[in-house]
Amino acid sequence: MAGLKVYLDLMSQPARAMYIFCKATGIQHEIVPVRILQGDTKTDEYTAMNPFQKVPVLKDGDFTLTESVAMLRYLATTRDIADHWYPKDPKQQARVDEYMEWQHMGTRINCAKFFIEKWLLPMGTRIPPNEKKVEHLKDVMETTLEQVERIWLKNGEQDFIGGGKDVSVADLLAACEMEQPRMAGYDVRDKSPVLKLYMDRVQDRLNPHYAEAHVGLNEMVKKFKGEVPESHYKKIDA
Repeated sequence: MAGLKVYLDLMSQPARAMYIFCKATGIQHEIVPVRILQGDTKTDEYTAMNPFQKVPVLKDGDFTLTESVAMLRYLATTRDIADHWYPKDPKQQARVDEYMEWQHMGTRINCAKFFIEKWLLPMGTRIPPNEKKVEHLKDVMETTLEQVERIWLKNGEQDFIGGGKDVSVADLLAACEMEQPRMAGYDVRDKSPVLKLYMDRVQDRLNPHYAEAHVGLNEMVKKFKGEVPESHYKKIDA
């Protein structure tokens, strides 16, 4: 039977989470690079693995998964890894699961929507963003970030989501999502001392793999500084 393969594009938040998890846990695996912008997810071969044409994809022999949360749970329960990632204690595990269920309509969607509207779509379409919509999405995202701080981290009283003493898959997903707005000029660390301490704590705990996973993102931040160059937009004749 073939070994574990994980198909990733590290510009994707959940793909980065999978990369870090596999590296940090020492799970034997093969990374298969996927280039979304080059159309790799649209090929017949890739679509046969994942009809949704998204990343990441996990293949464990002839078994395939297409959702990152399911992948993390699957690996945590089928591989011999440290318990803190996905605790076996039912109550502690439920706390991790609680965040992972919430994040789909919380950090996942709201950090991504702001990033897409403020930066990704204008880069792709070469049309300036709708500033009113961007401001609205920023407000929604900041409400979500306040909830992470107040509810999931207990205003900084908890070092990690769920109250564990070490990092879990919930923290991995949260941190990778909260990195994404940096490409649109919004750094969570600059807005909240509690979230800065939390993000730094997760990164320090998971380096060097955390830093490796974010090389591409950091390069984009450095190059564009969160803005779409004016020269990039289409010229419209008067």
